[in-house]
Amino acid sequence: MTDSAIKKFFFPQITKRYLLRVAVVAITAFIIFKFVFIPFRIQGESMAPNYVNGSFNFCFALRYFFSKPAPSDVVLVRMAGQKIMLLKRVVAIEGQSVEFREGSLFVDGKRIKEPYVAGKSDWNIPPTVVKPGHVYIVGDNRGTPERGHTFGQTPVTRIAGAPLW
Repeated sequence: MTDSAIKKFFFPQITKRYLLRVAVVAITAFIIFKFVFIPFRIQGESMAPNYVNGSFNFCFALRYFFSKPAPSDVVLVRMAGQKIMLLKRVVAIEGQSVEFREGSLFVDGKRIKEPYVAGKSDWNIPPTVVKPGHVYIVGDNRGTPERGHTFGQTPVTRIAGAPLW
């Protein structure tokens, strides 16, 4: 094998067409993973056992592009800018009254069955009407004190999307 054949094998001639293909692939991947499928790592135990601390997931950012979140939807919420995002469950939407009595969730005065909730709680949160443009979100692991676990009313504009699984 000659020196020129080795050079061609290890250092192929870079053409404008090759560079254009690489640029298109890189830009497409950037757009997909920045604006459509946002990668994130679950931090904390607030959604246990349904979502495990430290596991990796993708957020489908277009999930609520043409619709609004509904009760029982799991959403990724932007907190303190773009870097910090938390996984929470929507329990009530705008105009609904939400309260917790001895750990049970009541929406518009009716007790809601939540098979996804882990742990019993003794939460007592007085009735609150969800403001327009907001949703009421909490975590699934309700065994912790309510002051450090519930998020309450959150603007819909902070919702980044829904987890893929």
